[in-house]
Amino acid sequence: MSLLQRFRDNWRQKAFVKEGQTVLLAVSGGIDSMVMAQLFHAGNIPFAIAHCNFQLRGEEADKDEELVLDWCKQNDVPVHHVRFDTQAKVEEWKKGIQETARILRYEWLEATRQEHGYAAIVTAHHANDNAETLLMNLFKGTGISGLHGIPVQNGQIIRPLLFAAKVDIIAYAKEHSVAYRDDASNATDKYLRNDVRLNLLPAIENTFPNVVDNLNNSIQRFSEAEILYKRAVEQERRKLVQQRGKDMYIPVRKLALREPLATICYELFAPFGFTPAQVPHIIELLKSGSGHFISSPTHRIIRDREFLIVTTVATNETDFVAIENIPAAITVGEKDFKFAYCKPPAVIPDNNNVAYINTAKLEQPLILRRWKQGDYFYPLGMSMKKKKLSRYFMDKKIPLHEKENVWVLESNKRIAWVVGHRLDERFKLTPATTDALEIKLS
Repeated sequence: MSLLQRFRDNWRQKAFVKEGQTVLLAVSGGIDSMVMAQLFHAGNIPFAIAHCNFQLRGEEADKDEELVLDWCKQNDVPVHHVRFDTQAKVEEWKKGIQETARILRYEWLEATRQEHGYAAIVTAHHANDNAETLLMNLFKGTGISGLHGIPVQNGQIIRPLLFAAKVDIIAYAKEHSVAYRDDASNATDKYLRNDVRLNLLPAIENTFPNVVDNLNNSIQRFSEAEILYKRAVEQERRKLVQQRGKDMYIPVRKLALREPLATICYELFAPFGFTPAQVPHIIELLKSGSGHFISSPTHRIIRDREFLIVTTVATNETDFVAIENIPAAITVGEKDFKFAYCKPPAVIPDNNNVAYINTAKLEQPLILRRWKQGDYFYPLGMSMKKKKLSRYFMDKKIPLHEKENVWVLESNKRIAWVVGHRLDERFKLTPATTDALEIKLS
């Protein structure tokens, strides 16, 4: 069966978008994305094209841009294109080139999608990319959640070519004379993915010629196994966990008899901030006497007679509060907080006691805590310049008694808001923001 027919069948079976809706293709000018564009064109699927010129390869990047624009003109396809001063952003944000380019690309793609009403963003990831991702995750030790490879769909981003191997794409380009350009940076093993692609995967293929197909078949099975795994974990949770108010009670004897014990302990307690390294200590609690405990940044597991009790760390003991459910009203000391989701306001009020945070940038758990020495953030409006809170307070001439009572809101160990002072640049609202977290302090 031809690649085009397989593509059409896959598009119809997956039903990524409603029939007749237009999608936005991310096209670089390389063979993968140019073949993808040709498949959409030949398949009579409504689409437009988006091209980013990161201006990192001089004339070569300009020729990539020229190729994409010429193709769109010849085929009467709507095109959006942008040029980024990527190097300037690297210096401004103090991030690596790849990370900076990725942030610029996806933020612009999403803004373009929303502005023009496209149903989804489409990328040209294929089966080889999927196999490379699996190998990288496997060797990095990400666990079962890392073995499902690249998701076919992730929010508004879809990847309809994951079924196709690189050899299929190359053959299609040759057969249909698809114009494309080679990116010289793909020939260097400087980056991890390129190293896997150029060195590791070919070495494996010498022994296992069908490794890409086999790994992609395994990815499908791993994805299905992950579903069963999560169901089994949820069944164990229902059998073991007794909810009493805000606390969780787990019978010690029941838990000690479960198998595999370490895996069940990890899955039960990981949502409360406990790490794999703490699992042996949790198991030790099963043999300990009453009063023994271990803590995460947000919770404590206490051995109390016949139970392990999971409870939120008290604010007056460690100055931590976990924001577990929103909307929420929380009092710490003399401060009252109200958390609620909302749409981004048309005008952000000039009020240091109100913050609007881009929910797309937030990761659980959210932690409200007192600031400590060594804390830093990226003050809003300072172009991603990192600053220690101690220096920020000094520059603002904040008195000691006020400084000692400053709290911060933390998301995945990153400060999102210095309460009553300033938001972090990484969490600000953008034109593409669709949902915000509103926090009011009184």
